[in-house]
Formats: sequence, C-alpha cells, structure tokens
Amino acid sequence: MLTKKQLDLLEFIHKRIQRDGVPPSFDEMKEALDLRSKSGIHRLITALEERGFIRRLAHRARALEIVKLPESMGGGASHGFTPRVIEGEKPDAGQPANALPVEVAGAMELPVMGQIAAGVPIEAIAQVSHNVAVPQSMLSGQGDHYALEVKGDSMIDAGINDGDIVVIRETKTADNGDIVVALVEDHEATLKKFYRKGNAIALEAANPAYETRVLPEEQVKVQGRLVGLIRSY
Repeated sequence: MLTKKQLDLLEFIHKRIQRDGVPPSFDEMKEALDLRSKSGIHRLITALEERGFIRRLAHRARALEIVKLPESMGGGASHGFTPRVIEGEKPDAGQPANALPVEVAGAMELPVMGQIAAGVPIEAIAQVSHNVAVPQSMLSGQGDHYALEVKGDSMIDAGINDGDIVVIRETKTADNGDIVVALVEDHEATLKKFYRKGNAIALEAANPAYETRVLPEEQVKVQGRLVGLIRSY
C-alpha cells in the first residue's frame, strides 16, 4: 500500500534509472513532484525504503537502487513479513490537503489506549486518549483490538518508528518471535519481540543499541500481539 506521492516518486526514479542508468538528483525529484523542499523527498524515500521498494547504497553518488516494483507498475508480489502499514503525508505549507474520506463500511474505530514504549518501559497503559479508524482487513477475526502510540526507537529494524500507531489484538499468549505488548511487574508496558527461554521470558528489541531483557516468567504478562501499524508523514 503506497500513497500517490510515494508511487509517483518510485515511478519517476524507475524511469530515470532505465533512461540514464542513474537515479535522479534530489532537486530533480523535488521539481518532478512539485514539492517545496527536499525534506519531503527525504520522507518519501524513507517510506519507500522501509517498505522494501528501494535501497540506499553507501559511498555512491545518487545512491538509490530499485529493489522491487508494486503490481501496479508490473512488479510481482513480495515475499516474507512486512508490517501492514496505513501511510499518509502531511501537505506542504500553503498546500490544500487532498485526503480521501475513510469508507465507513470498510473501517472500524479503535480506542488509542495511550503510549507504549519501544525502548525503556514506561508506565502501563491507563486510559483511552482518542479513537483511530482502522481498515477491517487489518483486524484478525478473533479477539478484541486496541491501538497504542509508539514512543522510542528500539523497534526500528522491525519497521516500527517513534510516533507510529500500532494495532494490537488482545491475547495472553504469544509464540517465539511475536511482537507483543508486555506488562512487566504489573506496572510497566513495553513493545518487544517475545521469546520463551525455559522459565524465563526474553523481551528483545529490534535495534542493536538496546539489550535484550530476560525476566522470570512470572514478571511478564502478554497483553496483546501486533497485527498492524498506522503511520503519518
């Protein structure tokens, strides 16, 4: 699922590489998409990289490489796990927003239950702050669902950034490798990968800057499992 601007940029980069053998410059991308600043291009490129469509190459000028194309551009289906992400972009200053209304029949309102730490655990979730519309296709058929705002960067290698909204299915059990909301000692909540190791639970970050926490199983309660993610730019 790509926004129109993300798709436009990917198509522009692809055509220029086919024509010239090298990607366009940031100035050329900015002009082609009629954006006011290069920061908008940086955001779009980051989004395309996170979704696996392009790759930034180190130590090379105009270091962009097309990894895959969406089906609308003749690409095949991707393989492996990729978070299901709803993405949108904020309009540039002075530009009108062209947001499309959510189709009521295809969306469901979920409560955003506050913030969850993707880093050092924070106080456990307390109360509903607001609601968010989530596509029915993102929700599994079993269990209740809720949403949380992510704070921190310990899950960035799993495609989960600071400020993202994660969609969680309520469950008290998890398989090894699941990304879960874990309640630690009944007062701290954190978003981490779950692994059972004998009578202990390992809560593993998706960022090498953070150490894995290994706790006695009685100190960790699974509160839910990640099923989707919503991002705004």
